[in-house]
Amino acid sequence: MRTHIVWDWNGTLFHDMEAVLGASNAAFATVGIAPMTLEEYRAQYEIPIPRFYQRLLGRMPSEAEWLLLDDAFHDHYRELSAACGLTDGAVELLTGWEAAGHSQSLLSMYDHEKLLPVVDAFGLTRHFLRVDGRSGPSGGQKAEHLTRHLVALGEHVDPARTVLIGDAADDALAALNAGAHAVLYTGGSHSREKLEPVGVPVVDSLAEAVELAGRLAG
Repeated sequence: MRTHIVWDWNGTLFHDMEAVLGASNAAFATVGIAPMTLEEYRAQYEIPIPRFYQRLLGRMPSEAEWLLLDDAFHDHYRELSAACGLTDGAVELLTGWEAAGHSQSLLSMYDHEKLLPVVDAFGLTRHFLRVDGRSGPSGGQKAEHLTRHLVALGEHVDPARTVLIGDAADDALAALNAGAHAVLYTGGSHSREKLEPVGVPVVDSLAEAVELAGRLAG
């Protein structure tokens, strides 16, 4: 059976960290958290997101604070992300993986109805067996979404020959939970220091990630 890659979107194929940081700082301002630099953000960021806010506030946000934070983040992210593009080399990697006879899909924690038109606008939809975004409330973890994604792919994909490429520790934990492999990319939401303790390969480019994916599940 061919090797399958499940790609993460935000911070992986989609180079949107400037938008994420700008939207996060706007959200922080609603509850009195000081703005962060990108380095500070990547050192502190954690999933599930309420735990990230708990770290910054020193306590779990109230329901009202969570709604303020979440609404402010998404409102500003929609505006700022319009100026973002794909990670360098992403199109060539997707095309090359497909040409080599392998398969790939896209799984994101970004809202499904907002994700689809963005992916399509970049002309990427044709490269994927499936494109799945988040269908429930924001702030959760990826494991259950990955399980549903793999079930939906059915006989086209063997989890043991599947590699999830993402930018967050949560991506790797989801993959391991599903019996798949993971490679983590340092260009997104987490610093290398936050990714390495997870115990899966950590790389500085998507090209390295794809090369490793072929070896891990080959």
